Amino acid sequence: MIRIVLVDDHTLVREGIRTLLGLVPDIQLVGEAANGQAALRVVAETGPDVLLLDMRMPEGDGLFVVRELARLGRLPATLILTTFDDDAAAIEVIRAGARGFLLKDVTLDRLVSAVRALAAGETLIQPALTACAEQRLCEAATTRGPGPGPAAADEPMTPREREVLRLLAAGYSNREIARALFIAEGTVKNHVSNILTKMAVRDRTRAVLKAAERGLL
Repeated sequence: MIRIVLVDDHTLVREGIRTLLGLVPDIQLVGEAANGQAALRVVAETGPDVLLLDMRMPEGDGLFVVRELARLGRLPATLILTTFDDDAAAIEVIRAGARGFLLKDVTLDRLVSAVRALAAGETLIQPALTACAEQRLCEAATTRGPGPGPAAADEPMTPREREVLRLLAAGYSNREIARALFIAEGTVKNHVSNILTKMAVRDRTRAVLKAAERGLL
């Protein structure tokens, strides 16, 4: 059973997601909150496996919640539920420790798949937002001036690792990558491990963000 806390300041949104998740046998909603401060209390009280978190809320937005929970050592696997105009903020909250983001108009099947992926230790960035994220990261890199560029990686990536990285950026799970590339899931895990090592990051989401900054996607 995957235990979830849902945080959104819109009552109708919470009611809709609560109803939909009630149809899924392996997911249990153990708490809800309508603002950032309440989110901190509910997460501390329930210790969920996955946190579904809105970005724009009173009394502490999504970034505040993620930063505070990370500081307290209580940050669960966090999935940001966002809108198209929130992509810049979503990038910041992922850098703070969230594990992925989805648009609020996502289907139930996609939401459930994302929850299960995060509960299994994976990360997820919705493809529709990945392009926006890449553009903003590249703009930020241009504003900062010349950066390290692709050659700054300690080791160059193999063509296969680049393929895996692009699929990670599209939100594919290890199993989906294995199917797409016709390789074993264990081989995908090895490639992901190599990618994280070469990019000097600790998780898949940061690998995608760093790759976008370096123009590798």
